[in-house]
Amino acid sequence: MTHYVAIVEEEEGKAVGVWFPDLPGCISAGDSLDEAMTNAAEALALWIDVAKEHGDAVPPPRALTELKRDPEIAEDIARYMVALIELHPLRQPA
Repeated sequence: MTHYVAIVEEEEGKAVGVWFPDLPGCISAGDSLDEAMTNAAEALALWIDVAKEHGDAVPPPRALTELKRDPEIAEDIARYMVALIELHPLRQPA
């Protein structure tokens, strides 16, 4: 199974935002953490589908340890919650 790391931005009084460091533009949100996680899985699947339809390469997921070494992402990982979102087996990158 393939899992992508998601950054979960949860702040008082705001929707819960989710974005994927390995998939530019793949974002989602929800009014609650549960809704945000459900929506994140859907956003991940849709992002992969659209990339495949356009013949674009799907970046492989990086491990959390690798993302922590990326200076563009490390601060967000330290500040926000991190989740692993499973990519449905039928949508695995080619």
